[in-house]
Amino acid sequence: MVLQRKLYCVFALVVCAFGCVMGTGAMAADAAPPSCPGNPDALGVSRVIKVGPDEYARLGLMQYRHTLPLNDHEVVLTFDDGPLPPYTTRVLAALSHECVKATFFMVGRMAAAYPKEVRLVASMGHTIGSHSQNHPLHFNALSEAAAERELVTGMQSVKTALAGDGALAPFFRVPGLGRTKAFEKFAQSDGVVVWSADTVADDWTPISASQVVHRAVSRLEAKGKGILLLHDIQARTALALPVLLRELKAHGFKIVQVVPDGVAPVPKPGEPGVMVASAPAKPAWPRVFANETEMLSALAKQQADARAAYLIGLARSHGDRKSGRRVHTATLAKGAHRGTVQ
Repeated sequence: MVLQRKLYCVFALVVCAFGCVMGTGAMAADAAPPSCPGNPDALGVSRVIKVGPDEYARLGLMQYRHTLPLNDHEVVLTFDDGPLPPYTTRVLAALSHECVKATFFMVGRMAAAYPKEVRLVASMGHTIGSHSQNHPLHFNALSEAAAERELVTGMQSVKTALAGDGALAPFFRVPGLGRTKAFEKFAQSDGVVVWSADTVADDWTPISASQVVHRAVSRLEAKGKGILLLHDIQARTALALPVLLRELKAHGFKIVQVVPDGVAPVPKPGEPGVMVASAPAKPAWPRVFANETEMLSALAKQQADARAAYLIGLARSHGDRKSGRRVHTATLAKGAHRGTVQ
């Protein structure tokens, strides 16, 4: 309980920057969404879908014939690659302000590096899945044994980080969407639902936050509904999300949360169901920038830090080894400007 209070205190400081409200109560499938204290015009969650491997072995029209049974203008928000503070925490705050729930596909090494953030995601009632242990850039080039290890070890790392404070859903998204039939067969035999997506917003590429919003909304409008793939390790995503959520509501979209069949995220007995924080006197992160130039300037300063933090987080967990020696984190940080991670 002491750790949980600390986590909530940390999050309270973050949500104070937005005037956020956090709701952690569970709701039954297809139930009407509760009110969102402090934000009566919140996007909220319209309903909850329960998914099991028997009905849905593989999901996502980008790669498969089947996806979730969504109605017109229903959206499932998903986030890959985290957790990575401070961006995951800021993504959580933006979701909380709108009383929205999402699914987070976590990398095992990142979960091991930042277990408090893993437990914070769980405590807020979001669904947690796995995204491999090490996020291999070419997952489909791995041997069958190596791919299976990535699944099993990654899920175990997330479970260990949760430390009993939440449930890991049997949901897995392949890094880079590099699927193989052999891996899919193994995952299905292990009772794991393999997720792709219905559309993406390209937020891992060097585009602005406003472009992330535009691509997400326009592609969802073109499809009418779908599973949206985003990344909670990206500064541009943390910047874009508050605007994206408002735009989704303005365009008539509704949010659906997906939970594993038979399991629903619930707060522990004695934990506060709702936390309310007042808005600061001055705007704080994330904010809607006055213009594109101001936004791009902010992104340019933060992207290098985000990339460096990501690499250092990996090294902190297990470390990259070369010739039997650990690569120093300072060396990793020097390469922070090279490329992005999907």
